[in-house]
Amino acid sequence: MNFVLEAKNINKHFHKPKDFHVLKNISFGVKQGEFASIMGKSGSGKSTLLYILSTMDTDYTGELHLNDQLVTGKSQKELSRIRNRNIGFVFQFHYLLSEFSVLENVMLPAKKLAEKSHAEIEKNAKQKLEMLHIGHLANQRASRISGGEKQRVAIARALINDPAILMGDEPTGNLDSHNSENVFNIFKNLKEQQGLSLLVVTHDVDFANRTDRIIEMEDGMIIRH
Repeated sequence: MNFVLEAKNINKHFHKPKDFHVLKNISFGVKQGEFASIMGKSGSGKSTLLYILSTMDTDYTGELHLNDQLVTGKSQKELSRIRNRNIGFVFQFHYLLSEFSVLENVMLPAKKLAEKSHAEIEKNAKQKLEMLHIGHLANQRASRISGGEKQRVAIARALINDPAILMGDEPTGNLDSHNSENVFNIFKNLKEQQGLSLLVVTHDVDFANRTDRIIEMEDGMIIRH
């Protein structure tokens, strides 16, 4: 089985104000080219799990594998590099730098990774914007474009390093139905045309029902996957 991402017996506790077992023996994998969604009530542990899977939270027990490589226990510096190289992340809020242009925002993660020349990064960024039908916005300031456009810029930014997996935390949570539909179709195309793996936390039942698989969480456990 070719898993891009695999979690094995992940447990997490919050220790303050008192011990709380927030994730309990979480084990599952996301296959190459699979579009999976995570659902569950508020407080079921979805976002906490996503932060562990994205290597941003390292305070857990169990094992996390990314591209068949064990990432648990690696240094923050190594994790930062692995994350930047392999994981694209789209949040509910786009977190664009408003004083930068659209193009500059998309280029940022690639400049941080520093594996390509400025010219190559710029060319790549323009291709990503074109692919998402927002090439004409490249030189606009990020503060001047609409909410739906901002989320597409955030997706282009998440794709700039050609990650192995794209993760989303409520990526349509802030959008109207038209823009939510746009985002869903972009994700579906990425899966179908580029074989990208996607893992998205969502409250949107319609969105989840159209993904390949729903991973359902309750009280820090996976009850269906």
